[in-house]
Amino acid sequence: MNRPAPRTLRTVTGELPAASVRGPVLAHEHLVLDLDRLGDGAAVLHPEHHSAAVTAELASLREEFGLSLVVELTCRGMGRDAGALARISRDAGVAVVAATGWYYEPFHTPETGEGDVGQLAGLLVREAEGGIGASGVLPGVLGEIGSHGDVPTAAEAKVLRAGARAALATGLSVATHAQLGRGGPAQLELLTGEGLSAHRISIGHQDLLDDPGVHRELAARGAYVAFDTVGKSAYRSDRDRLELLLTLLEAGHADRVLLSCDISRHGYLLDEGGQGYGHLFRSFLPRLRAAGADDGVIDLLTRRNPLRFLTGASEEDN
Repeated sequence: MNRPAPRTLRTVTGELPAASVRGPVLAHEHLVLDLDRLGDGAAVLHPEHHSAAVTAELASLREEFGLSLVVELTCRGMGRDAGALARISRDAGVAVVAATGWYYEPFHTPETGEGDVGQLAGLLVREAEGGIGASGVLPGVLGEIGSHGDVPTAAEAKVLRAGARAALATGLSVATHAQLGRGGPAQLELLTGEGLSAHRISIGHQDLLDDPGVHRELAARGAYVAFDTVGKSAYRSDRDRLELLLTLLEAGHADRVLLSCDISRHGYLLDEGGQGYGHLFRSFLPRLRAAGADDGVIDLLTRRNPLRFLTGASEEDN
């Protein structure tokens, strides 16, 4: 069944009408995370050790910039903790959308090897309808469903297809992880090949790909193009990100861009000297304004686009 997209957001503390979100949205973040494969504890946001700092940052951004919503894309195999997300959301006073799905292949959990596409889709649907574990928290997005390289591996193609089928059954949208920005067109082909409309898909990490032609292709097909690693200067400078973004805006695709910072390790937090979740607001958006973006464009990029993505709206009605 192709279920209609929801008009309300599923947050970790309950349903929220999309129309009530009047401030900006961070479209791709992590508040609790464990991607530690080296044993050094770097790629971690531990609920016991780091939640206080995460909560303080979000609360400050709510007060200073009106931050209203965070799309938290930690999924299965990434150290997801829905209960911790609910606590952070309540304490910070910022709504949070949780996710389900599978990251790229090195982080796949055992069931991905055991189940076929239909079985994995069924698992995601059950979680979307019954909640994450014993928390009772309903995921509000499918993601970040991942691949690496220009073409997904067989295992990655399977979970992408499962995500698309689950999206059709639940009305939820799909956010992807495209490692270093590569493989977006192949991801979009797989997802739409299952019957999922492109406007319910966000292709991740495109600010890491120095290919404006791919960005235009994805946007022209109707997908959201996520510039979601803003501030990660070890990968690309914000100057280069801004040039890529301006090229996409000048091509007429402002309504297909999502922005975020993808905070994915504790060293990125402000209290550890990192750029923090607020880098988008404090640094990147002022540069975008200086380049000519007005308040309407900023609101489109930071609020209306992510709300349309999450609700699956095909027209700009937020």
